[in-house]
Amino acid sequence: MPKPSPRPPIEVPGLAARRAAVEILDAVLRRKLPLDEQLGGKSAHPSLATLAERDRALMRRLVGTVLRRLGTLRHLLLGVLDKGFPAEAPRVEWILLVGAAQILWLDVPDHAAVDLSVRLAQSDRRAAHFTGLVNAVLRKLAKSGTPVAADPARDTPAWLLARWKKTYGAETARAIGTINGEEPALDITVKSDPAQWAERLRGRILPNGTVRVAAHGQVSLLPGFGEGAWWVQDAAAALPATLFGDMAGRTAADLCAAPGGKTAQLANAGAKVTAVDRSPGRLTRLRDNLARLKLEAEVVVADVLEWQAGSFDAVLLDAPCSATGTIRRHPDIPWLKGEAEIAVLTDLQRRLLDRAVELTRPGGTLVYCVCSLEPEEGEHQIAALLARDPRVLRAPISATEVFNQSQFINAEGDLRTLPSHWTDPDPRQAGLDGFYAARLRRL
Repeated sequence: MPKPSPRPPIEVPGLAARRAAVEILDAVLRRKLPLDEQLGGKSAHPSLATLAERDRALMRRLVGTVLRRLGTLRHLLLGVLDKGFPAEAPRVEWILLVGAAQILWLDVPDHAAVDLSVRLAQSDRRAAHFTGLVNAVLRKLAKSGTPVAADPARDTPAWLLARWKKTYGAETARAIGTINGEEPALDITVKSDPAQWAERLRGRILPNGTVRVAAHGQVSLLPGFGEGAWWVQDAAAALPATLFGDMAGRTAADLCAAPGGKTAQLANAGAKVTAVDRSPGRLTRLRDNLARLKLEAEVVVADVLEWQAGSFDAVLLDAPCSATGTIRRHPDIPWLKGEAEIAVLTDLQRRLLDRAVELTRPGGTLVYCVCSLEPEEGEHQIAALLARDPRVLRAPISATEVFNQSQFINAEGDLRTLPSHWTDPDPRQAGLDGFYAARLRRL
């Protein structure tokens, strides 16, 4: 008789999610690959295809917790390690980070966090040599029993925290770091009737009409997604497109448009929109979103700096930036970017602004925005544009245009939101992205 085929080893529950978390952290922190690319699209990590939805949610929570509390976690672990993280086996650090995050902040029994971390080390060729180290370090951390609070000063890279202190003051910088350490709620922009959707999604309506939902998980399974009633968009990101006023029948260009939230807003407001972006892949997602939402726009694959077109009544330039205002939703950003990148981005922003002015008809409106907290990418860009081009004038934004949120308007009359602006007793319901926007009139 033929010998029976050996049975595949039985996977310990939860191990696959933790293994995927370690592999994705390795991609982000060692290979400097963006987290979004690892979690979705053509570049998604292959392990995601085999994870059940529950394991996928756990993996996301593990990765998010580690990245949001990375400085605190490293400080605590280095306090236990005699010789630091072993350089010859980099995955040992990620395994320890995932294990420590479970012990300190997730609802996971300590023994399970330690055991599964040891199993992860045993299954990795290089890390297997350090199995005893993983076991000893995590057991020591678990035995301390002292509640640990994350330290926003440690969880924000020094160069970035120094910038925020200089621009906004030490207290506000710490408040930004604190809110960045919390997993944000899900914000959605609805096509109509926010009260109905707030009730159906068990959310609440923010002052600007955004519906904020506490639910997490697969967005496409939520009521209204399939029928195209709403799209995901942070409350702050929803503000710039509203600064044009009545858009019914007007022509609008959305530059650097993908993934298309602002295009959808303008189209839903009745504008004749042309959405331009240089990335064919990102524009595929924009087209898919428009189709789901049953909204129309002309979609153009082009580099805005080289795109030739007529002038528009309204031009929205959401320029590429350091994205330091979106760390709440993208916790990998502080660990992927550096201060040197800002100078490169500001040069690109300047050239895009000059091109956006050319695309705005005389008498038309240009709105420039970035999801950055850095003044070089926001306030300084507009000051420089106004100094070099007499054809544009600032059209100050009033508090009534941002739903009487006067803290959103700076001294020059531009929009400046900070992640710490919207407070709430429940930190999971607080905050919004850091955004800057200026409204200009073309003469």
